[in-house]
Amino acid sequence: MREFVSDLYVRESRRVFATLVRLLREFDLAEEAMHEAFAVAVEQWQHNGVPANPRAWLISTGRFHAIDLLRRRTHAENVREAVARRLEELCSINAERSAREIEDDRLRLIFTCCHPALSPAAQVAMTLREVCGLTTDQIAGAFLTGASTIAQRIVRAKTKIRDAGIPYEVPSLVELPARLESVLSVIYLVFNEGYSASSGNSLTQPNLSGEAIRLGRLLLELLPDPEVMGLLSLMLLHESRRAARATPEGDLVLMEDQDRTLWNREQIAEGKELVERALRSRRFGVYAIQAALSAVHADAATARETDWNQIVLLYDLLLRFGPSPVIELNRAVAIAVRDGPAAGLELVDALLARGDLADYHLAHATRADLCRRLGRTEDARAAYQVALSLAQQDPERRFLAKRLSALG
Repeated sequence: MREFVSDLYVRESRRVFATLVRLLREFDLAEEAMHEAFAVAVEQWQHNGVPANPRAWLISTGRFHAIDLLRRRTHAENVREAVARRLEELCSINAERSAREIEDDRLRLIFTCCHPALSPAAQVAMTLREVCGLTTDQIAGAFLTGASTIAQRIVRAKTKIRDAGIPYEVPSLVELPARLESVLSVIYLVFNEGYSASSGNSLTQPNLSGEAIRLGRLLLELLPDPEVMGLLSLMLLHESRRAARATPEGDLVLMEDQDRTLWNREQIAEGKELVERALRSRRFGVYAIQAALSAVHADAATARETDWNQIVLLYDLLLRFGPSPVIELNRAVAIAVRDGPAAGLELVDALLARGDLADYHLAHATRADLCRRLGRTEDARAAYQVALSLAQQDPERRFLAKRLSALG
């Protein structure tokens, strides 16, 4: 029975927790109530058998545990009026919720954890902890941050949610576009840290990118919006290249040099189907366009066969949604392939002259590579040295050092 409940915990604990958060309006109380419910299940189900609806049983048991705890608190505090009203409200709630309502609770929890009143760092920590169920140690390890720092972020975020009265609800139709953008940004930030770690010994962190894709699937199931489709498509198409992105020793392999037979065709097929659905809706945004870019790369058997004109046109479209120096840099790389390194270098130099990407190591690495291709060895050497001084990730540093060494 203990093994059965343990498996059930892995599958259902975040759903149970999401509903208890809505019912109890308090993260810590919901967490305690959930763990108590699973502990009681181990004892009672062994003797009485597994109930017909285990999830509803766990929610009901957790709710009653919380109510009992609140009653004891109320008695100790001489029955404060606010708590008494809350108890009455909780007791009146029917624990037997439909499966649809329970899934809505998970959507509410995602929007609460990604509320714009919280800092981006707190949004990420709360989402990974409360929606995905990662421990503070796991989150800290993924982002190379101290566990105490992550714990403090989560505590401060919970306090902010409580004190500011942030509602546990899906935003209205008027608010939804802006709020959904915040949720998608958090999920994509988690994915990017997993797909290409910002620093440290490893090029990737599969656990983080896996959690982001899982969140994307959940969000799409609950909210089938074209931009949700676009983000999930983008993550799947990027993730499809994971096996080819590094050597067995962990060294970086550029896309143009990757063994494309290692690319995951199932993820590519799913990603392409999703982006096609998003584009057909004609309500797509930046994530769907980025996914379309990745799909063009996925369609090419080799880097040489890539439709670079289509890539440039998609970057032009992306820039119409909003200016971004990084997008301009990526467009410059595409133009360098299509029209030659001199054309790309002119655009990169203009970007660097504006100062927008002065501290971005990939901008200097791009300049170095274009200078190398043009035979401007001294300029290439200087740019590689700047890029190497700014890079934080060990595989990227090794790659840049090799390129620098190859110049002599």
